[in-house]
Amino acid sequence: MAKILALVGFLASLEPALAQDALKVAPTQLILQVTTDPPGELCRRIDTSGPRSLATLSLHRTFHDDFDEHPLLKGRWVPHYAGGAAWPQARYWGGDGSDLKRKDSYNGEQQIYVDPHYGGRSTTPLGLDPFKVRDGVLSIVATRTPAALKPVLFNNEYVSGILTTQGSFSQKYGYFEIRAKLPVGTGVWPAFWMLADDGGWPPEIDVLEGRGQRPDDLVMTTHWRLPANGMVESCGFDFSLPGASNEFHDYGTLWTADRLIYFIDRKPVSDIKVPVGFHDPMYMIVNLAMGAKYFGGVGFVDAESPVTVEFQIDRVSAYQIDPS
Repeated sequence: MAKILALVGFLASLEPALAQDALKVAPTQLILQVTTDPPGELCRRIDTSGPRSLATLSLHRTFHDDFDEHPLLKGRWVPHYAGGAAWPQARYWGGDGSDLKRKDSYNGEQQIYVDPHYGGRSTTPLGLDPFKVRDGVLSIVATRTPAALKPVLFNNEYVSGILTTQGSFSQKYGYFEIRAKLPVGTGVWPAFWMLADDGGWPPEIDVLEGRGQRPDDLVMTTHWRLPANGMVESCGFDFSLPGASNEFHDYGTLWTADRLIYFIDRKPVSDIKVPVGFHDPMYMIVNLAMGAKYFGGVGFVDAESPVTVEFQIDRVSAYQIDPS
């Protein structure tokens, strides 16, 4: 009996490690535990220790990038926000005003998103590459803008990177997941989020946002617009995850016809009834911003901000719900 109890104790001690090993891969078929009781109009935390009603849901993979090569090689991602129908193609790559699609000034961001083809105020590519791939891990790297390039790059404090699947992949309903480490530091704002493919805003699903000044603190939020008065509503929660800055974890959102469920390491942590306006397929965005005007716990870039910071991403995947 003593040997049996010792074996049970040993296996129990291995359970967290085994669970993390299972999360290292993105299976072609995925089973999730989902909430089944009626969701609320506002988001709620899911207490896994309580009597929450759960059921299994089967999904199949529809998108996957495990970053064994540079993210811009296969056309899955583009390194800027999309322009409108009248946006000249050349404006994506340089010239006055091209920064409009390479940062969100409204949010008070202090970086500009670059890629090797981008020229800033010049029409000649600057060759800046914020995307580094090492051992199957993508790093989006933010660095302080070289003094000589500041006038060419609209005087932004940092150069960094963004990847979006607009124009290459979007999906209505399903599960969307990133496996990543969350960088920290004053002004550091990593995110994995989704927007409607028709270009409207909101809806917006923030699968993951990190607060750089609060290590191991992350946020998951839903945004929508009230049709009666046009006001934008938001509902989300902060979650404390020890080790999030130096360990890979999975962060995901399941979008079904009646609810949005947020997951950490494929365990449901919050949900909400799908708000109005979530009609169109949505595309994925992953980026590392620097500086935030409205998003607490990030702050503006200062002398204490890191000279170089990396948002490490092991993979990004999407799944569609099986018909059964």
